Amino acid sequence: MDTDWFDYTLPPERIAQEPPAAREDARLMILPAGGGAPRHGRITHLPGELCAGDLLVLNDTRVEPARLHGRRPTGGRVELLVLPPLPGSPPEEPVRPCLLRAGHRPRPGEQLDLPGGARAEVLAHRGGGEALVRFHGPDLEALMAAHGEVPLPPYIRREPGDPRAAADRERYQTVFARRPGAVAAPTAGLHFTPDLLEAVAAHGVELAWITLHVGPGTFRPVTAERAEEHRLDPEPFILSQEVAGAVDRTRARGGRVVACGTTVVRVLEERADGAGGVRAGEGHCGLFILPGHRFQVVDGLLTNFHLPRSSLLLLVSALAGRERILAAYGEAVTAGYRFYSYGDAMLLAPGPPREVR
Repeated sequence: MDTDWFDYTLPPERIAQEPPAAREDARLMILPAGGGAPRHGRITHLPGELCAGDLLVLNDTRVEPARLHGRRPTGGRVELLVLPPLPGSPPEEPVRPCLLRAGHRPRPGEQLDLPGGARAEVLAHRGGGEALVRFHGPDLEALMAAHGEVPLPPYIRREPGDPRAAADRERYQTVFARRPGAVAAPTAGLHFTPDLLEAVAAHGVELAWITLHVGPGTFRPVTAERAEEHRLDPEPFILSQEVAGAVDRTRARGGRVVACGTTVVRVLEERADGAGGVRAGEGHCGLFILPGHRFQVVDGLLTNFHLPRSSLLLLVSALAGRERILAAYGEAVTAGYRFYSYGDAMLLAPGPPREVR
């Protein structure tokens, strides 16, 4: 499958540089199940697009202020983006993978001075600008809370002193975020307020939460000529027995499972049990979904508009069809929709209720 098939042209002014004034101000493009022209509405119309008995699954990961600024022994500046712990490592492990940005790559053994009297020792380089770093001094979580910055995606521009930066700590975070560990937000969830969640529930839709700690790989384009050759970095996830039970209840009553965000899709599909349900568990999810995938759990998807040639664009194309998605994106550009993390939303509407099993 040629990666060029998933490219499209986006005018730079369509990339949202800040969120809407209120979370619920986002627009919503509805792509009906089974074909038909897109419909245009607001995110507040979401409850009416779902049915009583459906299940909406969201991601409760919390974005950490994981971007730290430090100094090298020479006085040069260095930026560290602290990534989730390595597979099998406890959360309190002082050795963490980090993305480093500096004028010249720090050498293994080099000590970096951080705010608050902390230090970071570069242990080894892992390729792609990533290094293993050992932190010394104050607790790492406390260090990030006191001195870290929200790691916004590279397409959201913030110059030093930008007044919008203060609001990013709140707005680049879902209102239901509770498990720290992500370096990027599950952006489809950014549109929700407590009132909107209540409206969805009042419509008879059950709510459930999984956790997937989003890593920096979510921003990486698919660079391989053949999309099948791309690999995703595994990311930590938790899928509880409560969520597995919610999926079972939904199937038993003939409801549809609707994912809020591509992160939820990947976890539910990786944990599919082959009978329409999911297996509870935790670990690392590296499932790469591209056209041809047979969806076993997810019936519908609320998502944002994604980057060209990205794994996220391939995922939504797998669910709704490449030509249909690209045509809808073209219509969204013409209609003035805002794209990417702080942008508007699209609902790949679920089909008719499933048979009660």
